[in-house]
Amino acid sequence: MNAATAPLPAAVRSRFPSLEQTTHLAACSIAPRSSDMDQALAAMLDDLARPGFWSAAEEQVSDARRRFARLIGAEVEQVAILPNVSIAAHQAVSGLRWHRRRGLLTTTAEFPGVAHVWLAQEQRGARVRWCGTPTGQVSSADYLRAITTDTALVSVPAVTHRDATRLNIRRIADAAHAAGAVVVVDAYQAAGVMPLRVDALRCDYLLAGTGKYLLGLPGLAFLYARHPKESTPALTGWFGRCDPHALDPTRLDFPTHARRFETGTPSVAAAYTAAAGLSLIETLDLAAVRTHTQRLLAAAAYRLTAQGEIVQQAQTADERGAHLALIEPHAWAMAAWLDNHGIAVAARRSVIRVAAHAYTSDSDIDALCDAIAVYRVKSRTRTPIGASR
Repeated sequence: MNAATAPLPAAVRSRFPSLEQTTHLAACSIAPRSSDMDQALAAMLDDLARPGFWSAAEEQVSDARRRFARLIGAEVEQVAILPNVSIAAHQAVSGLRWHRRRGLLTTTAEFPGVAHVWLAQEQRGARVRWCGTPTGQVSSADYLRAITTDTALVSVPAVTHRDATRLNIRRIADAAHAAGAVVVVDAYQAAGVMPLRVDALRCDYLLAGTGKYLLGLPGLAFLYARHPKESTPALTGWFGRCDPHALDPTRLDFPTHARRFETGTPSVAAAYTAAAGLSLIETLDLAAVRTHTQRLLAAAAYRLTAQGEIVQQAQTADERGAHLALIEPHAWAMAAWLDNHGIAVAARRSVIRVAAHAYTSDSDIDALCDAIAVYRVKSRTRTPIGASR
């Protein structure tokens, strides 16, 4: 840990005054409000009141691009800014031609916003194939068994959105490349809470967004492309030109770098807060953050299980992301009750997701476990018997 790195979690929590009122365990869905976010939005409003606002906003976009490139070990020219991960996924795949190879391998654990983009490729000739169980569990071995000589693209979530299974991207990418396939990684549930280096992952494209562990607002996504000039996207806009400020409606040119994937004007507020969130992330040792979150989630899983709850996690710590899944058929009702008692979690179909970050403390885990025990009594509900683990 270098001198600029903040200890966990005390120094980090001081950047989140909102945590004095709320136990925030929902970073897998939305980042908590921070003083850095407040300052970024105040700066945006100040810039809006002065001449030259658009130049200031473009600099924030450029700053976010630079910081994200550093975070994943990429060149700035390999990173595009887009409105959300669904559009980023579309841009990554829209240049592919589904002729000799037509297989698009994904998983039942894929986030729908990405999976639906892949399904839409069937209109262009792709054949989507699924690995994993019908209920959305998947392992690295499932991918390795499913890659064939017909596979043109392999889509892998770095960490699955429902139960936080962390997949071995490098092994999957090596197998995919050996078969001649392109590899797309959705890192939205990983970026900002564990080390990510694209050269180590060996992916061709990587998608991530700012609204979760990167501690910004929704409305901005990043697309890393290892060789951007090799693909010409079907969707474009004035930001995707060689010189956007030429404003020539008659000329459709594409730069050789990743800005060729960009479309129209990005969310300005999201750009300001993205730069602020990434700046905060840069002060952290992400290996230490991962150790910290794994310790907290192991403690949460142990205590919740002792209380009679069913927790869904991968078998080994190396296969786990920064949240866990609590099995609960009435997840939205439990989440609403917890929210009314000052605890933010992220409900999904039949699960409550509990996420940890650098700012999460032992007292946050204690508050959650105590509250769930009270909820069971107050709501007169029981842990689901025979629920799928």
